[in-house]
Amino acid sequence: MEMAKVADLIAFVASATEQSTCDYIDSFGSQCLSVFRSLGLPSTVVFIRDLPTELKRRNDAKKIITSGLTSEFPEDCKFYPADTKDDLHKFMWLFKEQRLTTPHWRNQRPYLIAQKVDMVPDDSIPEQCTLLLTGYTRAHSLSVNQLVHVSGAGDFQLSRIDIMKDPIPLNARKDHNAMDSDDIEDAEIIRSLAPDPSSQEPLLVENVPDPLAGEQTWPTEAEMAEAERNQKQKRLRKRALPRGTSEYQAAWIVDGTDGEDSGVENDGDDDEDDDGMLLDEGESGFPSQEDTNNPDFEEDQASLHLRDSDEETENDSVMMEGDNMTREQIEDEIKKIKEAHAEDEEFPDEVDTPLDVPARKRFAKYRGLKSFRTSSWDPKESLPPEYARIFAFDSFARTQKHVVAKALKVEQEGRDDCAPVGSFARFYIKEVPFHVASNLCAASRTAPIILCGLLQHESKMSVLHFSIKKHDSYDAPIKSKEELIFHVGFRQFVARPIFSTDNINSDKHKMERFLHAGRFSIASIYAPISFPPLPLIALKNAAGTGTPAVAAVGSLRSIDPDRIILKKIILTGYPQRVSKLKATVRYMFHNPEDVRWFKPVEVWTKCGRRGRVKEPIGTHGGMKCIFNGAFNNMILFA
Repeated sequence: MEMAKVADLIAFVASATEQSTCDYIDSFGSQCLSVFRSLGLPSTVVFIRDLPTELKRRNDAKKIITSGLTSEFPEDCKFYPADTKDDLHKFMWLFKEQRLTTPHWRNQRPYLIAQKVDMVPDDSIPEQCTLLLTGYTRAHSLSVNQLVHVSGAGDFQLSRIDIMKDPIPLNARKDHNAMDSDDIEDAEIIRSLAPDPSSQEPLLVENVPDPLAGEQTWPTEAEMAEAERNQKQKRLRKRALPRGTSEYQAAWIVDGTDGEDSGVENDGDDDEDDDGMLLDEGESGFPSQEDTNNPDFEEDQASLHLRDSDEETENDSVMMEGDNMTREQIEDEIKKIKEAHAEDEEFPDEVDTPLDVPARKRFAKYRGLKSFRTSSWDPKESLPPEYARIFAFDSFARTQKHVVAKALKVEQEGRDDCAPVGSFARFYIKEVPFHVASNLCAASRTAPIILCGLLQHESKMSVLHFSIKKHDSYDAPIKSKEELIFHVGFRQFVARPIFSTDNINSDKHKMERFLHAGRFSIASIYAPISFPPLPLIALKNAAGTGTPAVAAVGSLRSIDPDRIILKKIILTGYPQRVSKLKATVRYMFHNPEDVRWFKPVEVWTKCGRRGRVKEPIGTHGGMKCIFNGAFNNMILFA
């Protein structure tokens, strides 16, 4: 993968002795192809081996394999025979005249592949050293005042750049075909570049919040008048609340025609997925414009708002059966009911109400929304103080446009503090941890060490959102907050992403507990800022072996600390008695205090009946509910 990120040419080798297209590409080759496509393929060729010696059969075999593999590679991919040294010489002669193509994301930043890696210890600070990387600058010129990222090490500042004489110029002939360490050591230094402290990019990772930023000054007269008007509206709105509603419950009831029909939810889905602790206008029992024109609307509303004047049967008023049951008996009863209704458990957000913890405490952070799409939610509400340490932009798109234009201007000016593109230079990277530099020196023998220049702000921490899809070759489940190795462009780091849906028509997004196969989700992480487009390859260490496998692929979508990701739950109850529009429900809650706490929440059935909680019954969480239509014994949701 690291080689593919910087390769000018990728050559695939296929054997002409295989008889079918599926045999040309094995499972590992298919995985490599999918990963390289996600990274962006540069110029690509296919070498064909094992061709027949007879000319006619040779041409026929080449046509067969070319037609079988053309659809797997880019349009400009060419096929070459590669059985003899003459075939390879012919390829090199043709290839040097071709124009190379590279992925767009790679052309946004300067980078180099280290031809030599060395380190110089720092006598003043034994834990740190200066890392020396020598190679050719590529894509763009790199300024000594610019921050750089070393693959597998992190972000650093430069202390010096030595521009050296090219030990192997293109137009000069040498006796050997590749440079060695002596060529690099003996290279003549043309000039040295030192950073300017006044213009050098600072290595900022976290923001320093102002503790007084949240202090409030004395309110103005206009603010006092507005607060008084809001208080009057609040008092008027609370007059319609049912008896037993606490101030905490009333605080989240959205202003409407009926204060009792309000929902509870910490998260939800879009309007068509209207379930769980979520009420959506038009589908969750609240009147929409079409409902007011429906002749059955008044009848439904009248039945939904029945009060104590409704006829009550004797069975509804007596204590519910099972109030003397033990905890073990209740658990067994719930287990039996769930097994009997196993076909109804089709909602992935369904959770069990705990027996040992009151539901009003276990689900205290959940709240009600009248409409998931249109209800307001303050993205800065109840944030921890540490959240102020990340960076945010008023307009990230405008910031990106400004940063890219500034980098292009520096490139066009040809300033003296830059190592020109194509130059052979040695970069002195300061304040690198000693153990990190030692690992890089050891790894340089088997893997490429890549240095890339960072654009402005790209060392600062923020919240990154990726469009991500589970890889076809990965079968194990990927849970939310599970540790993954992220390869984002030239960067690589470990993160624990949170997965969520991508709701185009809403500013609120539902959290997902797993990354589902076959569709894209959004993965959100804390990470250094990077400007899109950038590819993403997510690796996961296999259990027991420690060998990383490709788990998911995707791309960077946006940087937004204010993206609202909500967690959604569904509480389930089971009707015990049904009488016309009323039902006695058990096992949604386990004590009457929880029933009173969630009384403002609308309840609904699997088949679409909507209703409300009237009152608790007994001492084990039973409750009486009234619905907007008659129904049979069906599972109930809230």
